[in-house]
Amino acid sequence: MNLRTSCSELNDNFMVVESTSAYTYKRIEEAIRYLEQHHLRQPELGEVADHVHLSPYHFQRLFSEWAGISPKRFLQYLTVSFLKSRLATSSSLLEAAASAGLSGQSRVYDLFTTLEAVTPQEYKQHGHGLEVRYGFHETPFGLALIGITGRGVCWLSFHPDDQDRKAAIESLQEHWFLARLTEDASATEATIRQLFQRHSVGDRFHVLVKGTNFQVRVWEALLKLPEGAVTTYQDIARHIQQPKALQAVGSAVGANHIAYLIPCHRVIRKDGILGEYRWEPLRKKSMLGWEMSRTEAEIPG
Repeated sequence: MNLRTSCSELNDNFMVVESTSAYTYKRIEEAIRYLEQHHLRQPELGEVADHVHLSPYHFQRLFSEWAGISPKRFLQYLTVSFLKSRLATSSSLLEAAASAGLSGQSRVYDLFTTLEAVTPQEYKQHGHGLEVRYGFHETPFGLALIGITGRGVCWLSFHPDDQDRKAAIESLQEHWFLARLTEDASATEATIRQLFQRHSVGDRFHVLVKGTNFQVRVWEALLKLPEGAVTTYQDIARHIQQPKALQAVGSAVGANHIAYLIPCHRVIRKDGILGEYRWEPLRKKSMLGWEMSRTEAEIPG
């Protein structure tokens, strides 16, 4: 087998993986929506499977491969009572980090993500001189647009389908207004693959953000929240020593331009309600349930 044939087969395999991922998440999202809409009568597996046009066997298998648990158990992670109990055990960001076995702030960053903010001068230049390579990829949560630079990931957003690609690129360009954008999915593929795999000790991600000093402080606080944990806007405000700035914290969370890596999806209301999400509330539910299924051995009774 020559090199050209090998590369061709690898690309073909990747296309199969991406198309399978797209198919999976659309079915998962449809199923979660249906279960939520009919949660009072708790529909049987066969009914949900029929709604997403799959046999009960194939639906159960598809969902379990995606989440690692059954649909019924998955939804238990998203109940108000469970999320409130999780908030009680993660009452502060630092406590949440400690519960994940991390010894301090620097250890949090060493484990997964480091953050670099543009300088005040760079902020005024709106990305002038910055080269951003971007690509669209299917992920466990649907279609994503990722942008990378020599200084790290500078953009990650999620979109319902291919029809949003033009608008997605426009949003990226608007944020890094004077940066030079180059479509290069082959360059962004490795990053997106690593990001949504199970994290290992060697995983490292660096993000480059552009925001106000206040926004950057909020985003840095979010990085201290480990996978499977949740927090509130109040906890973030207290952590950055601005306890009355709840509205500003909410705005900063909503302005996050690097989804998932800067985990704004882990911020919920203090009453246990998940609340809004820049890239659709249902995707936020999917992310939280997906993460919790990987970090919880057992749901507390």
